[in-house]
Amino acid sequence: MDKKRNQLYRTQIDQALATPKLQQALHQFGDTYLLARENAFAGLDFEALRTDISDMKDKVRDNLEHYLDEFCRNAEAAGATLYHAASAQQANDYIAQLAVTKGAKLVVKSKSMASEETHLNDALEKAGTRVLETDLGEWIIQLAGQRPSHMVMPAIHMFKEEIAELFGKETGQEEPAEIEHLVEVARQQLRQSYLDADIGITGANIAVAETGGIALVTNEGNARLTSTLPATHVVLVGIEKLVPTLEDAAKIVQVLPKNATGQLLTSYVTWIRGAVPSGDGTKDLHIVLLDNGRRTLAASPNCKAALNCIRCGACANVCPVYQTVGGHVFGHIYIGAIGIILTAFYHGLEHAAELVRACIGCRACVTVCPSKIDLESIILSLREQVGDAEGIGAGKALVFRKVMRNRKLFHSLIRAASLLQKPVTRGERTIRHLPLFFSSLTEWRTLPTVAEKPLRDLFDNLPQQVEQPRYKVALYGGCANDFIYPELGIDLVTVMNRLDIQVSYPKEQNCCGIPALYSGDKETAVEMAKQNIDALLKDDPDFVLTTCPTCTIALQRDFVEHLHDNPAWVDKARRLAAITVDAASFIVNQLQAADRFEGLPGPERVTYHDACHLKRGVGVWQEPRELIRATGAELVEMEHADRCCGFGGSYSFTSHPDISKNILNDKLKDIENSGADCVAMDCPGCLMQIRGGLEKQEKKTRAVHTIELLAERLKTKS
Repeated sequence: MDKKRNQLYRTQIDQALATPKLQQALHQFGDTYLLARENAFAGLDFEALRTDISDMKDKVRDNLEHYLDEFCRNAEAAGATLYHAASAQQANDYIAQLAVTKGAKLVVKSKSMASEETHLNDALEKAGTRVLETDLGEWIIQLAGQRPSHMVMPAIHMFKEEIAELFGKETGQEEPAEIEHLVEVARQQLRQSYLDADIGITGANIAVAETGGIALVTNEGNARLTSTLPATHVVLVGIEKLVPTLEDAAKIVQVLPKNATGQLLTSYVTWIRGAVPSGDGTKDLHIVLLDNGRRTLAASPNCKAALNCIRCGACANVCPVYQTVGGHVFGHIYIGAIGIILTAFYHGLEHAAELVRACIGCRACVTVCPSKIDLESIILSLREQVGDAEGIGAGKALVFRKVMRNRKLFHSLIRAASLLQKPVTRGERTIRHLPLFFSSLTEWRTLPTVAEKPLRDLFDNLPQQVEQPRYKVALYGGCANDFIYPELGIDLVTVMNRLDIQVSYPKEQNCCGIPALYSGDKETAVEMAKQNIDALLKDDPDFVLTTCPTCTIALQRDFVEHLHDNPAWVDKARRLAAITVDAASFIVNQLQAADRFEGLPGPERVTYHDACHLKRGVGVWQEPRELIRATGAELVEMEHADRCCGFGGSYSFTSHPDISKNILNDKLKDIENSGADCVAMDCPGCLMQIRGGLEKQEKKTRAVHTIELLAERLKTKS
């Protein structure tokens, strides 16, 4: 790991967290965006739309050279000059030399992330050509000497007062901080430049193979002025923007504004094909087709789907990390989840390493992606590459490879921890303060203790009297259920027995391997997958139940992925995946037994927190709510119920506790504003985070697992 780069990144995080106005601006936009996006897609099948785009982009990516050749033939036939730039340097050199050849003193530009990627402005300035950004947001950050903090809204992090001050320096007079006035100032300052410019430079949202034309999707008229008034128009476009037909282009135009900003449609869609009349002559149109790592990305078996991105920026709009630290921290040139991946391939893994570690893995980006890219899975693949390149650290390597792979040693050390913790627990099940250099872990939340006896030691003494079981299920406890919350496992047995389900607890089960996988140690994750497959399938259960959605994801998805090319294991992994189910959906969907809890005492007002991997990974969110209502409790929805709580496993302990704390505080405010007496959830990690935060802030709202809530009601009725 580059310590200097890590220290710099930590400093940037600290600075962002010390700027509450930044969080305010990004949260305001994020909340407004979600509602606007929902309204924009009302009556449309988003899943079908994004499946169409994904399939189309897959076809282009897998036949890239074919569509590139078709585009070039048609573009040249229409009078455009084509240039293939293998690198950012080649693109910059071509455009800068063109400016020199034409004696260009001024270039006007509309917003282009490809030009940000290549640092084109710097190259032109060095060649003696002045560059003026004409997109309002881009002009603002050009005046501020910054880079974009968002792919679609470059200056989203700035308030109108800051912009008024910038404009005042440009105009030489005090400018009121009124949005309409500031827009008018920009119009007045920029208008003459279009007429004076020698070259206009744009990007392109779409390049259509069958016509050789491009499309610009914008909200301001500057792109049309930039592409039409100067005698020379240069288009800098990444080769991934290709689509086969105009019909395919229309699909992107239909989705892009809705997903980017929540608009029904954008203000301008400009279609440009070939050399067009310009004054007394013909416009000189140059199209620079940029590779700069795109072909390498297209060839990557684990990451290539990222090339399907249509640059809507939605992955940042819903990202809790982005909303906490902003794009100048959670990004290099491209920001957000897609930015992590593009940075690795376009600018080098060394620039992406800190961003990879900063991702909390909540999958919010996956849900809104219009190209159906599984961004989290790709980022996990990059974590493995970072781990291979930089190492995962001696401490983690020791824990994962020498301790966790050895189940007996791992569990023995956890048992030892239950004894060593006694000086700080004071006989309680909660740690409120830790001493010395551990103190930061309990500054903003309490922590649960390691249980005196794990679930595996208690299980055989649980009285299960199920005479004719409907099913025999194995409980996969995971580390938290086994060693931190054994009472949750006992409650699950109580609930299942009442529903005529016999529960077993395979003692050979081990950690699901997610901590190792998220740290970049896939080798350990694969080994632990094999251990768990053998343990859980040993007695041929009808189902394997989980109380932790992250473990569910591991058993249902990751084990199969880890072992897909291992014929000795893949069928067993698929068998385990097919019978693994979370407890709530098992009760509601498999047993259809929600009504068995009706009439139980439930006077509380209960709100529900959606665990990230349960809703966005497993696809379960309605079932727990149905169970809560069945108990007679009043279910009150909190705002942002599916926003991440900030836990993320080691993320909140060793990786980014400072970001985790801020994300948790957002969640606690939403819980408090709901007015609920109790907040339920279906993830032990979320329970640890939220209960710990509530206790530290001395809130009266209690936090429980849904299974605990059901068991409470059953015991009360008994």
